[in-house]
Amino acid sequence: MNIRSGDAPAPAPAPRHERIADAALNLLAERGMRGLTHRAVDEAAGLPQGSTSNLARTRAALLEAAVRRLAEREAAVLTPGEMPQATVEGKQGAGSGSRSDAAVAAVAGALSLALHRYLTRHRQLLIARYELALEATRRPELRAVYDRAGRAFREPVVAMLTAAGSADPERHALSMVAWCDGVLFSCTAGQFHTAVPTRDALRTSCTELLDGMLRR
Repeated sequence: MNIRSGDAPAPAPAPRHERIADAALNLLAERGMRGLTHRAVDEAAGLPQGSTSNLARTRAALLEAAVRRLAEREAAVLTPGEMPQATVEGKQGAGSGSRSDAAVAAVAGALSLALHRYLTRHRQLLIARYELALEATRRPELRAVYDRAGRAFREPVVAMLTAAGSADPERHALSMVAWCDGVLFSCTAGQFHTAVPTRDALRTSCTELLDGMLRR
């Protein structure tokens, strides 16, 4: 096949394991847990029958692959450059309860951006996450994989709150993560599913929560 001068080459196809895991996540969002079968994943991924079984022979292995892929895709919601950097002021105040207003603004800005992107670009990913979270309550082996993936979000929040001057970053991270999860669920599957908050509204609410946590 000839490519005209100036035309960008077609992107390389995703690796087969990513295609399978992405198809599994899409099926979870569209059909729920009952709709997730090896045959359905093969069809959704456009792969020959048996491809999913070759990668993940059991249902448990398929669910674990979906959780790992979910963690990879959620980690890409914010680029490293969009994550708040610990300021000198924040580092000096870490653990001492010395609040950094610049760090608070950075944390609120990053979290509000992530929440808004989830709600406007990644709603299907959220629905798949809820399906997997419920299934993890019934499968101890999946629970372990799901919890390991969750630490990839919780640990950066602890670090950001430490930089912002939290005197108890672990406890405050629990409150912040719970608030973020509540907003995402309410605006995806709960009472506020018909209205997506603006990023400014999310940033304001996040700042108010941080102000309450860090007030001295």
